[in-house]
Amino acid sequence: MKQKKKKWYDYLWIWPIIYFSLGFFNILFAWLGMIDFVVPIFIASLGGGKAFCNRYCGRGRLFATLPKLLKIKSRKVAPSWMYGKVFRYGFLIFFLTMFGNMVYQTYLVFAGSASLRTVVKLFWTFKLPWNWAYTVTGVPAWITQFSYGFYSLMLTSTLIGLIAMILYRPRTWCTFCPMGTMTQGICKLKGKN
Repeated sequence: MKQKKKKWYDYLWIWPIIYFSLGFFNILFAWLGMIDFVVPIFIASLGGGKAFCNRYCGRGRLFATLPKLLKIKSRKVAPSWMYGKVFRYGFLIFFLTMFGNMVYQTYLVFAGSASLRTVVKLFWTFKLPWNWAYTVTGVPAWITQFSYGFYSLMLTSTLIGLIAMILYRPRTWCTFCPMGTMTQGICKLKGKN
């Protein structure tokens, strides 16, 4: 059987690996993750639907590729509640609340009410010292604080996706991904206009 020719976006699974590697050595690279926040909304808003999720999402590509590379065979279907609106929108609200808290912490550093915390928080709870990644001088502390918070958010959501990938089907994360839920909401709103 003839193998399908790969397209450039088939290699986007490398993007999350590059992103986390860069942030591991210099936390300011965490800002690059904003691409994964802005581009899907931009594409959906311009009428591209869920093209980002279906084709260009590096994390989705990673979750589809890793099981093949690591020979993980789990094909178990996730519980139906994971696919339901209550969970998806609840997770979106939780995620946006955590993002809002991160922005607020950044504001406190900007306003001088709080000092820079050079830690990465996993699952919004466990603090990991990450001070070796703070290697740039002359950058305002609030920019660095946002980097730590955003890297924490991206790392935590990727770990949740990896756990879901191991327990269930490869792209289970995509069923409740906050960005996917937002772009789906945009598509529904545009469909009503």
